Parts: sequence; structure tokens; C-alpha cells
Amino acid sequence: MTESYDIVFAVNYYAPYVSGLTEVVRIVAEESARAGRSVLVVAGQHDASLPRREVLGGVDVIRTPVVARIGKGLISPSFVSTAIRYGRRAGLVNLHMPMLEAGPIAVGVGRTPVVSTYQCDIALPPGLFNRIQMTAMDASSRLAFRASEVIVPSSLDYATHSRLAAAMPSHKLVAIAPPTHTFAHVAETFRETAGLHVGFLGRLVEEKGLESLVEGFRQLDDPEARLLIAGDYLKVAGGSVVERVRRQMGDDTRIRLLGFLPDGQLPHFYSSLDVFALPSVNSFEAFGIVQVEAMKAGVPSLASDLPGVRTPVEATGFGRIVPRNQPDAIAAALRDLQQNPPDRVAGAAATNADYSLEQTVALYLSMFDSVSRQAQP
Repeated sequence: MTESYDIVFAVNYYAPYVSGLTEVVRIVAEESARAGRSVLVVAGQHDASLPRREVLGGVDVIRTPVVARIGKGLISPSFVSTAIRYGRRAGLVNLHMPMLEAGPIAVGVGRTPVVSTYQCDIALPPGLFNRIQMTAMDASSRLAFRASEVIVPSSLDYATHSRLAAAMPSHKLVAIAPPTHTFAHVAETFRETAGLHVGFLGRLVEEKGLESLVEGFRQLDDPEARLLIAGDYLKVAGGSVVERVRRQMGDDTRIRLLGFLPDGQLPHFYSSLDVFALPSVNSFEAFGIVQVEAMKAGVPSLASDLPGVRTPVEATGFGRIVPRNQPDAIAAALRDLQQNPPDRVAGAAATNADYSLEQTVALYLSMFDSVSRQAQP
């Protein structure tokens, strides 16, 4: 590891932890390294068994010790100072938010240009302590925005509807969709019958709206229909809702809880589906990487009518948009997609045109180079 980097990324959780936010950081960091930039990721050591320093995918990684946790939040006393130390000598610093430490880091790196990738508003359950957390997080985000050269939301739709929209001046906004992979059609190893196969992939957490999806699916009469729910529910920051999902499943034997799927299984999972469902219920979901990857594989999406989440379906017409938390609407949309399936080839082509990995990486690298050059004499 060196003392000076072209790009320093700061994020609370990093690989091997898997979430939409961490995957954005990982892919952009690795692609930046592949393009010849020297890259460092500073993150919390969310798992004590992980090394404090290592190289992953061509990226230097420093993990700072975690002394406590508050919900999904990590308390790592040396995180801010470590990010500032390396950030002051970097070509630029890319913060991935929401992150409580974003404001202090953005100010602390001094003259180093800051890019704030704002992935979503934080949304916590009701309660005084959670309100205090959200207030502190939003204040930190506003401070980071003021110190940033560029603010990167996943879409202008999300930015303009964000709780912090007023803190994001339009001249700083550069909307860049999160990076997504394209998977070829392979053996449909998760397919069990000729009936409608609906899939979900992601962490089994409150904001994903899985109980509404299960309730909506159970309204379908087809005994050959299947609902495949894939994703981690054992190592989830803040805890999973798997037991609530199981209760909602009841005695319906058509529903499968698949657990965590390794990357090598994802092409088979997408290839087995007729519909991908993203029934998110709050603004903590801002895009849905897995939704777009399914669409790129030729699977139409059933997405909640949330800012950012609805954007890929609106842009391509490949799927249906439903009100959030409405199982009846989910059931109706699933029946519609079963009876009137969209053109999968055309849908995949449209999605790949709008959301190619190459386009996302090129936009990030161009923006990074432009911002970094502004700091030079």
C-alpha cells in the first residue's frame, strides 16, 4: 500500500459485505483500478475476522476497528481520521452516503476535491432515538454536499424527490446510474414448473416490502406458479425480517426461501424467472441494481412507484409499476404480466442500452478525471 492515491473511497461497509450500496463502491473502485487509477477504500471492519489491510480486485482496502453498533451503524473511532489522512493526499475523495461521518470527512480533507455519491435517504422506524439518528445523518449529508464539487444521485428522479433535495444544488448534480452486470441466458436451474416464476433478490429487510409481495403472490390461483426469494438473512446489518416473511408464507408450498446466492448462481436465477419483483416500501431504496440486472437478462420488472425505483421501468417500458404496500396491486400486475408478457428481447436491449456497465464506468471515470484536474495548479 502507498501513502498517496488517485481516488480514495470512504464507505461504512465494504466487500465481502453485500448490499446495493457496497456493490456500487466495489464495482466502481475495481473498474477504476482496472483503468489504471490507484485506488484505496477506507471502510469499517464490520466483521472482526476480516484483515485490517488487504488488496481485493486490484483495490487497496483499509478496515478500521469497530467498537460498537447502533442498528445498521458502525462505531469506528479511527474511521474518520483514517479517511482524512489518506484523503488529504489523494487526487479526490469519493464518499458513499448516507454515512454519518460524511460531513466531517468532506471538511477534513481540506483542498482535496470531494465527490458525494448519494445513494438514498436514510429511513428508520418511528421513535425518538431513530429521529435523532436521522437528523444527525441528514445534517452530515448537507455538510458534505456543501463541501463537494459534485453530487452523484442514481437518478434525477430520486434527487428531486429526496428529503435533502434542497441541499443538492442543480449545478452540482451529475446523475449516474449504479453499475450493473449483464448476464447471458443459461440453464434455468431454479425453474420447477411451466407456471409463472416470480423472483426477488436482495437482503431480507424491512424496506424491501417482502410481506406485501408474498401476500400478493398468494392471491394467484396457479398451483404451478412459484415465488423464489433469494438473499441473505443471516448476516444483515440491523437484522432481517425472515421470520415475518415465513409467517406470511404460511402453508403455501409454492414459495421458496433460497438464502444467499453466490455470484455464479445469479445467471441461472435470472434465467429461471418470468418476472423480477422489487416491491420496496420506502426511500431507503433508490434504484435497485438487481432489478436492472434482471431486466438486462430479459426479465420484466414489477417495481414500486418510488422515486428512482420506478425510473428503469419508466425509461424502458419493460415491466409494471405498482403502488407500494398494496398486495392487491401486486397480484393484479403479476396476472397482467403473465397474460400479456412483454417482448423480452426488446426489453433486454432497451435496458442494456440505457444501463450498460461500460457507460456507467465511463461516466464515473470522466467525472473523476474532471474533478481531480480542477485541484491541479
